[in-house]
Amino acid sequence: MSTAGAPVVAPPARPRSSRRRKREGRKADRRLGYALVAPVVVVLLAITGYPLVYNLWNSFHFVNLSYGNLPRRFVGGANYTSMFGSSAWVAALERTLAFTGISVVFDMIVALGLALMLHRKFKGRGVLRASILIPWAVPTVVSAMLWKTMFDPRAGFVDYFLGAIHHPWASLTWVNANVFRSWVVIFIADAWKNVPFVAIILLAGLQVIPTEVYEAARIDGATAWQSFRRMTLPLLKPAIMVALIFRTLQAFLVFDVIYIMTGGGPGTSTETLAFLNYQTFINNTDFGVGGAMSMMLCVMALVVAAVYVRVLRPSA
Repeated sequence: MSTAGAPVVAPPARPRSSRRRKREGRKADRRLGYALVAPVVVVLLAITGYPLVYNLWNSFHFVNLSYGNLPRRFVGGANYTSMFGSSAWVAALERTLAFTGISVVFDMIVALGLALMLHRKFKGRGVLRASILIPWAVPTVVSAMLWKTMFDPRAGFVDYFLGAIHHPWASLTWVNANVFRSWVVIFIADAWKNVPFVAIILLAGLQVIPTEVYEAARIDGATAWQSFRRMTLPLLKPAIMVALIFRTLQAFLVFDVIYIMTGGGPGTSTETLAFLNYQTFINNTDFGVGGAMSMMLCVMALVVAAVYVRVLRPSA
């Protein structure tokens, strides 16, 4: 029997009350989410908001405790002009960028290799996964003092080991005697602490990649390198982005390792922006220029995070 010309019966419309209930339910869920997050937001604002606003205020005023009770007058952008015109700030910026670039590239490569190794199945994998977090769990002050002692030519094992293999670098003073050797010690101590943290982030990203994609690639004849380049790296982008943001900001704002190991020496050759900011605040008691440096560090950190998110954001 032909149905040509028969009227098309539209599906019954969903009652408005049902749509309204769903819409109200979504609103209630959002309100509940805001209520649960609100206490944390209030605490974070109380902890970070006031110092941030106070530093911003200082950066536009003359606030130097070395001058006693002089009035805190408004100076506009004079503190920023003084900061940008300072040769010490420019030199610290160059050292900070060089340290950040080299350490982030090195740490990401080593951490990715470590994560790939820990992703494979082998006996004792669980113990090894737990043990690599030990360096990251050790307080930075303790780890920095540990490495400083190990590189001590009189008490450390590094000099003993180099002497045992008759290396020409035996009996050298590593810290605060030579600029290159001081940076080498800083790089090693910083990498020892932060590589495990980055590796765990990347390992978490590897864990959520479905094994079926690798099985399909093997069936299609893809080599291990092709699978890594065309599947692992693209699917690992979210984890790489998180790891890069954390690691870059840690390296860019590095302070404690340098403070403990070299104190900015020899001379000022290992001073970074964060260390110079500390010197301006504590030693020079110049809260105006120090506030300008702090705000500049915050802006740079936000720019770095925004660039990473834009470049490495997974495509929809």
